[in-house]
Amino acid sequence: MATPDFIRTIRAAAGHQLLWLPGVSAVVLDDGGRVLLGQRADNLQWAVISGIPDPGEQPAACAVREVYEETGVRCVAERIVLVKSGGEVTYPNGDQCQFMDITFRCRAVDGEARVNDDESLQVGWFAMDALPEMSERQIFRIKQALADEPTWFEPMSRG
Repeated sequence: MATPDFIRTIRAAAGHQLLWLPGVSAVVLDDGGRVLLGQRADNLQWAVISGIPDPGEQPAACAVREVYEETGVRCVAERIVLVKSGGEVTYPNGDQCQFMDITFRCRAVDGEARVNDDESLQVGWFAMDALPEMSERQIFRIKQALADEPTWFEPMSRG
């Protein structure tokens, strides 16, 4: 994902130290049950569309915006399917981040899938039985979006 300007400002003062950041992911489904994926330009991996909310931006609005900006597809956020913090990520420039991700199930309503910015190398619709190679984290997000279950979150540990 491209680094938002407000993160660049924080980085100017914080350097490469670990930042705890909000993130959203969108599992976008079409009427045929296919999922919208993008091959990321930064790591070449296939993934659901994701991004960082702008200050004050609602998470669902961010998910819808990111999908359109990256793929040209207009969608509607239907429900939250997953809330999970990820592990620490260190980028090639040394920046360290950890994201609190809110994953939304979204329904496509308009637009043709295409590479719409410089964050993706490829964009496309995939049937569930024909997904490209993806990380388990990405597969888990998709499975949760397809499940008719309450929002998933890590249970609180007793202690």
